[in-house]
Amino acid sequence: QVQLVESGGGLVQPGGSLRLSCAASGSIFSINAMGWYRQAPGKERELVAVIPSGGRTNYADFMKGRFTISRDNAKNTVYLQMNSLKPEDTAVYYCNANIHPSRWSQSYDYWGQGTQVTVSS
Repeated sequence: QVQLVESGGGLVQPGGSLRLSCAASGSIFSINAMGWYRQAPGKERELVAVIPSGGRTNYADFMKGRFTISRDNAKNTVYLQMNSLKPEDTAVYYCNANIHPSRWSQSYDYWGQGTQVTVSS
């Protein structure tokens, strides 16, 4: 019943910027955290950034200073502002959320379908 929908991916030149969005909808009691992962061809999926509810945001070290994660709790939406993009940032970016679907349930991880980000001149 929970669905995550990403948007904002596309083709950008090196040094350019993109802003990704991910909106959660469906049966949601509370959201513990939302974040972004990415997976490049031939590589394992890796954490980009996560923003817990009321907690400190966390970024992969190699992305600090270039990427910024933010969250709009009223809209159940998380954003990823990506600046100074490099060719090695090319990957499918996936939204992830840890959600309690009801007040009595445990939390579960949910994933979006992914959005392609390609950085190329």
